[in-house]
Amino acid sequence: MRLSRFFMPTLKETPSEAQIVSHRLMLRAGMIRQASAGIYSWLPLGYRVLKKIERIVREEQDIAGSQEVLMPTIQSADLWRESERYDAYGPEMLRITDRHDREMLYGPTAEEQITDIFRGSIRSYKDLPQMLYQIHWKFRDEIRPRFGIMRGREFLMKDGYSFDLTKDDARRSYNRMFVSYLRTFQRMGLKAVPMQAESGPIGGDMSHEFIILADTGETKVQCHKDLLGFDVPDDVDYQGDLQPVVDKWTSLYAATDEKYDEVRAAQIGDALVTARGIEVGHIFYFGTKYSQSMNAVVNGPDGEGVPLEMGSYGIGVSRLVGGIIESSHDENGIIWPESVAPFTVGLINLKSGDDACDTACDDLYSQLRKAGVEVLYDDRALRAGPKFADMDLIGLPWQVVIGPRGLANGIAEVKNRKTGEKEEMPVTGIADRFAG
Repeated sequence: MRLSRFFMPTLKETPSEAQIVSHRLMLRAGMIRQASAGIYSWLPLGYRVLKKIERIVREEQDIAGSQEVLMPTIQSADLWRESERYDAYGPEMLRITDRHDREMLYGPTAEEQITDIFRGSIRSYKDLPQMLYQIHWKFRDEIRPRFGIMRGREFLMKDGYSFDLTKDDARRSYNRMFVSYLRTFQRMGLKAVPMQAESGPIGGDMSHEFIILADTGETKVQCHKDLLGFDVPDDVDYQGDLQPVVDKWTSLYAATDEKYDEVRAAQIGDALVTARGIEVGHIFYFGTKYSQSMNAVVNGPDGEGVPLEMGSYGIGVSRLVGGIIESSHDENGIIWPESVAPFTVGLINLKSGDDACDTACDDLYSQLRKAGVEVLYDDRALRAGPKFADMDLIGLPWQVVIGPRGLANGIAEVKNRKTGEKEEMPVTGIADRFAG
């Protein structure tokens, strides 16, 4: 994409309403614009990142054996009355009455909707287990939306649901999602620590939040420092026993403030890390909470009806955009991990209008695109300073700079945005460098 044609309305000054780094940088980089309180439009640069994150989430869900569906955003209030959550959920739920006086709601989550689908479709234990998910917009009417997309009212979420016959089977499904989430966040360049957490309005007695440590986080957390050095193996076998992987992560103390364990914290001593964190994922096992109240049963091996054992699994897809920025930025702007960057390479023409520079940049731009490299070409007729500033602000992983002086020797400068390291390379070899 040529920057002269790309809709990227950057801002020089930080808007006064932006209180945290991610909100400031997303506004300044032209990624989002506020439509109303807690509701944002996603502009091209931000939307590209959102789709990259969504793609990783989808790929890891599919690998783990979950199947994608798409459910309505508007749900019937009657379903929520069956589960006894309609009145209990509180004012965060946006309640609606249609023209026929039917009570509806804009779904903050979809346990009731998926349970209704499942109870009308699956009759026998032989059709279990099943895991379904969607990536869809949700709405929660926050009393005080703030921090941009980090605490907005409308948000993009991956919500998944498991259906099993027994508690042991349900635990295996829970473990699948536990490991899948670790892999998902690691692919995005994040260190997300699973921590014991309260289940809240979702319900259940087993729950983990996946937390990124960040000074701006709303959640107070504690964990053993060794957890921050753990990695997830690339060769996870979802058909095998995942309990050892889960045990590795859960054997060490890690909990949100609501689950604070004074005894275990004291035992850790100097290895205890106390910090603030950002929740990017939350998984729940709630057993038969919904299947019993909504009569979602299957015929078991003995022919008797058995309530389904269920769990639900959420990832804040849009929230992750802000979370990644909070954990990866400097004083000049965003630093995108390559896996979620809107473009891989920022190509900077230092002297647009100069025939030699224009020709070299145009040729390289064409070569990179043919090689499948996502490149943003700054061909604007501006001074070098604003071009460098914009590229640092939007945080593409690599910058390739072509100017008259280097071009005279067939050389371009390549900069790593994360490390700041620069190297000179022959212009003729740059396309191959990034195509690999």
